[in-house]
Amino acid sequence: MAAITLESVRKAYGDFQVVHGIDLAIAEGEFVVLVGPSGCGKSTLLRMIAGLEDITSGTIQIGNRMVNHLPPSERNIAMVFQDYALYPHMSVEANMGFGLSMRGAKPAEIKPRVAEAARILKIEPFLERRPAQLSGGQRQRVAMGRAIVRHPDAFLFDEPLSNLDASLRIEMRLEMAKLHRSMQATTVYVTHDQVEAMTLADRIVVMNAGRVEQVGPPLELYRRPQTLFVARFIGSPTMNTMLCPVEASANGMALRLPLQAVPVHLPGNGAVTDQVILGIRPEDLSPCSESEAWWTGEVSVVEHLGSQAFAHVDVGAERLLTVELSRESTVAAGDRLSLRGSLPHLHLFHAETERRLSVATPELVVPKVS
Repeated sequence: MAAITLESVRKAYGDFQVVHGIDLAIAEGEFVVLVGPSGCGKSTLLRMIAGLEDITSGTIQIGNRMVNHLPPSERNIAMVFQDYALYPHMSVEANMGFGLSMRGAKPAEIKPRVAEAARILKIEPFLERRPAQLSGGQRQRVAMGRAIVRHPDAFLFDEPLSNLDASLRIEMRLEMAKLHRSMQATTVYVTHDQVEAMTLADRIVVMNAGRVEQVGPPLELYRRPQTLFVARFIGSPTMNTMLCPVEASANGMALRLPLQAVPVHLPGNGAVTDQVILGIRPEDLSPCSESEAWWTGEVSVVEHLGSQAFAHVDVGAERLLTVELSRESTVAAGDRLSLRGSLPHLHLFHAETERRLSVATPELVVPKVS
């Protein structure tokens, strides 16, 4: 396996820039997931690593080689696509060994490699079948097996599970996690599904409009998003966010919420701006008495998901707050609900730059307001 290094990688079609000067170092054996909304450039970046797209400027290095001008066949990478790309007239065994045979490998070398990959992926009973005789999950295993037999320097996955139904996606996600743990292969994986990203990645790269917003371990991005975009993109349901005025208080500065003023420490004693964006996740809100409430409103919808429930509360000004409830909760649509946030888990962002303000959220000091 090999490390992958990108330095100032750009992609433009004429005057239209798709990828804006990305720097990224992927360690040997690391599982890195590229996430972001449609059109953010994540698949284009993956295709540039693979050699399927030319780069406009910058460098891409795989192992000790700069591969900018090398064709895909000479980069020693294996790519798995969302549409499987299997040959319908070939058996599973022939599909898995085809790439090796095209590289001149002898049958005596191909057969044991295919057998080993089939064992790892649990598709040994299907080696004589054609792709049309397989389920979606089995076809995806065959596509992965075709990549494994090549012993590449890196694996590239372009939304490989997007064509599967929900239950099969969960099953395949677990299989991929186990496969990576056993093989320790350098992997770059593209998805728009942040649940896949959170469960598979060693590190997540969040992209937005061709730029990297933040790179880090999944829980770091969830707990300490550095931009408002990351805060809203990572997490399901999404983080509650709202614009809050900042005012002077006896203890320094305070966020003016509808029912209370909440003192906080802001950089420069709050001089950065006269308003900030407050973010708070659904699990960090809880029902409370009216005297303690930061917000109060009417429940518009309750989503019961078995192990948990989410209430969407209309707190006025065309704003809905989502709060996580216990599965035993009896809250129903039409109920009045008072809500208060968990003080150490507030997220503050600059109202104009949308970058994180609170350097360390647990350091926020929020004394009781009478």
